[in-house]
Amino acid sequence: MADSLDRTASDRLGFEIGALDAWMTAQVDGYAGPLEVRRFQGGQSNPTFHLLTPGRQYVLRRKPPGKLLASAHAVDREFRVISALHPAGFPVPRPYALCEDEAVIGTMFYVMELVDGRILRDPLLPTCSPADRRAIWLDMVRVLADLHSRDHRALGLETFGRGENYLARQIDRWTRQYRASETERHETIERLIGWLPRTAPANSRTCLVHGDFKIDNVVIDPVLPEVKAVLDWELSTIGDPLGDFTYLMMNWVSGPIADLPDLAAHGVPTLDECVAEYCRLTGRDGLPDLNWCFAYNFFRLACILQGIVGRARDGTANSPEAASMALRVPVLADAAWRFAVKAGA
Repeated sequence: MADSLDRTASDRLGFEIGALDAWMTAQVDGYAGPLEVRRFQGGQSNPTFHLLTPGRQYVLRRKPPGKLLASAHAVDREFRVISALHPAGFPVPRPYALCEDEAVIGTMFYVMELVDGRILRDPLLPTCSPADRRAIWLDMVRVLADLHSRDHRALGLETFGRGENYLARQIDRWTRQYRASETERHETIERLIGWLPRTAPANSRTCLVHGDFKIDNVVIDPVLPEVKAVLDWELSTIGDPLGDFTYLMMNWVSGPIADLPDLAAHGVPTLDECVAEYCRLTGRDGLPDLNWCFAYNFFRLACILQGIVGRARDGTANSPEAASMALRVPVLADAAWRFAVKAGA
């Protein structure tokens, strides 16, 4: 009966649980089965699984199967960066092992610890008190400032990215990925593809950047209003920290936080307060090019969603809602262009 259940589970997950169990036994210190595997819901990029054993719980992140865009779904880069940050005391899950042998479960994957805590997906943090909302958002700013203050060379990440001209290179990268996933023409995207490269600023500073730092990519402590771990490092590299900071601050210029009539009453710090706190923690006098960076980040997000649309077209998307992302692409492009105009377009 147990073999029948395992076979059913393996069919549902798309890989052999027995093969994963054997690999875990050989590669992960302290591992002891039996192993139960559940897939986490949500997410559009790297399929993520909850691994349960009698003594410990783990998380597995794998590349999706099928045709993939070049440089996307880099689980090996995720593993490298958390392996550098964890021993340095930065809040990331403990990494256990990376498997580059696709014969085990069909694609490259890595295993890390499961961090106990809360994943809060709604930026309004409806289950939190106003005081806790303010504390959580300011702790997000603190953690991001901490990341940007780390010496990537001292972490052994000097070859983790080119660093220079980060924003211009990012525009080129996302434009190429957009073209590879393009399903229809959007004139606003075309204007952005022409304007952004011509106006990209040089790096304000150069450091390790996360690339997708947002509220649902962190684990909040089960009780305290503070960040316990930062997740999803697939887009991390060496670059300009303003890209990271303005990506987090997009909540303040578009969406439910931007629509709040009274931020203080809700317990949300203002954009100016967040900028001031980030500057204080990183030793800056101010942040240049915010409108340009907002335009860039809305463009980048449009390209990311177009990538999901492309994967839906190609049959490799992880969510049945992926095709609906096509409706959001022109909305994000329009938002990007509004900030481009503010930046002088």
